[in-house]
Amino acid sequence: MATSYNCFIVDDEKPAHQVIQSHINQCNDLVVVGQAYGSSEALHKLQESKVDILFLDINMPLITGLELLKILPVKPITIITTAYSNFALESYQLDVVDYLLKPVSLVQFLKATQKAKLFCKQRESVKDIKTHLSIRENGQLIDIELAEILFVESAGNYIKIFILGCPRPYFIYGSLLSIKTDLVLDQFFQVHRSFIVNTEHIVKNEKNVLYLRDGYQIPIGRKYQILLDHFSQG
Repeated sequence: MATSYNCFIVDDEKPAHQVIQSHINQCNDLVVVGQAYGSSEALHKLQESKVDILFLDINMPLITGLELLKILPVKPITIITTAYSNFALESYQLDVVDYLLKPVSLVQFLKATQKAKLFCKQRESVKDIKTHLSIRENGQLIDIELAEILFVESAGNYIKIFILGCPRPYFIYGSLLSIKTDLVLDQFFQVHRSFIVNTEHIVKNEKNVLYLRDGYQIPIGRKYQILLDHFSQG
């Protein structure tokens, strides 16, 4: 049976949707499973559908496309479609596979989707669920159970990993962006520019504060609150 790839379009302009939809219709192995006209709407819908490839505009009201990418807990393989050329570097730092300038031609589209499909296949081939995180602290290699992680906090060029029942956090060199790729389980959400939490350990979500086990209180960034609201509804 031939492989098909589920596609999702996020853009605040209807003509842009029509162009991408038309290109997708030219490909037998691509299918549109959802569309959204803003990032807030996309946050909700992306959690309801299995999406392989995301076509994402940047310049949208309230939450930009790049801000959406930063707060999505699980990112589909993403292709940027935009009228602006000055966000390419930041986009590639967020692991997008291609950056297409509007109007998006069919040739551009086909080249980008070929790359996206290769990334999808690679992702499937390493889809074994990880249960541990390996870190190095003070030269010592340590294995941590992902389920035991309460939250991760950014501290300049370092990150602190807080463990359930542990009196002190692990302190390692790195960034939230670098560790997010290792926190593959769906329950790890970034809730603030400086914090990623394990939602399995949330005791209470109250306005701008998350209460976690072991008595920790974590601030919630304004833009990340939308994601948590959708999570709570789910």
